[in-house]
Amino acid sequence: MGKTAVILVLGVILLILAGINFSGNISSIHWYHRRKVTPEDAPKYSRAMGIGTGIIGLCAIVTAALEAATKQNMDAVIIGGCVVGLGVMLYAQIKYNHGLF
Repeated sequence: MGKTAVILVLGVILLILAGINFSGNISSIHWYHRRKVTPEDAPKYSRAMGIGTGIIGLCAIVTAALEAATKQNMDAVIIGGCVVGLGVMLYAQIKYNHGLF
C-alpha cells in the first residue's frame, strides 16, 4: 500500500471518528482527557474535538487527492491541517477540561 493510499485511509478513519465525536459521543476520547469535562460542557467539548479531528481528516483526504492528481509531494497540506486541527482540539481541551490532563 502506497503512501497516498495510507493517507487516504487515515483521512477517512479520522472523518468517521470526527462524525462520532461531533454527534456528542466522547467515549472515543481518552478518559483522562475528558475527566474534568462537566456534563453541561460535554456536547460543546465533543463538537469542538470533532471539528478538530475533522479538519485533520479532511486535510489528509485532500492531501491524498492532490498527490494522486499531481504526482507531487503535498505534505504541507496535511501538516497545515494538523496544526489547525490540533489547535482547535487544544483549545477545547483547555477550555472544557481545564487543562491538558
